[in-house]
Amino acid sequence: MKERLGGAGCTPHPVAGSAIQRTAAAHEVILGVDPSLRGTGFGVIRVARPNPQSVAFGTISCPAGWERSRCLAAISQALREVIRKHHPTVCAVEGLFFAQNLQTALIMGEARGAALAAIAEAGLDVYEVAPRKVKQAMIGYGAAQKLAVAKMVQRLLQLAELPAPDAADALALALTHAQENRRYSLSTPKRI
Repeated sequence: MKERLGGAGCTPHPVAGSAIQRTAAAHEVILGVDPSLRGTGFGVIRVARPNPQSVAFGTISCPAGWERSRCLAAISQALREVIRKHHPTVCAVEGLFFAQNLQTALIMGEARGAALAAIAEAGLDVYEVAPRKVKQAMIGYGAAQKLAVAKMVQRLLQLAELPAPDAADALALALTHAQENRRYSLSTPKRI
């Protein structure tokens, strides 16, 4: 019987401060990504008490004159560098929304794919967060304006200046993921 169970002795139950706290601490550095062909936002936060801390954020900008393939390569390369430098363990990426223009939706999908490939290549857990859920978590209203979200991000992370819109969205994604994993939630995050 002991052989079938995999060992001679029994394993102890986890005690306070062991496995339960290691799981929470395992994702203390979170990468948020707001993919777009011309301006992919990224934000890295560290979960800390009493408030989360901003580690890095910015926008991967691609000029309008660049062909799409060059932009996709730039997105992947920049995100690889961010991951290499800051060592996040989890990523929150903005969920898909249905654009009225099919061409725009395809281009957004390409940028998202380039970002996801770089993130998955690094072995990070990737979770998708719907834009309305981010606004709800940050402001309390799912149809909040982008400026309101950016101001709340600035306040929560105690930033000296308002972050650029794409970077603010990425930081909001990371903050939302941290908030969702800090409290009991009836709906589990969508892992991709």
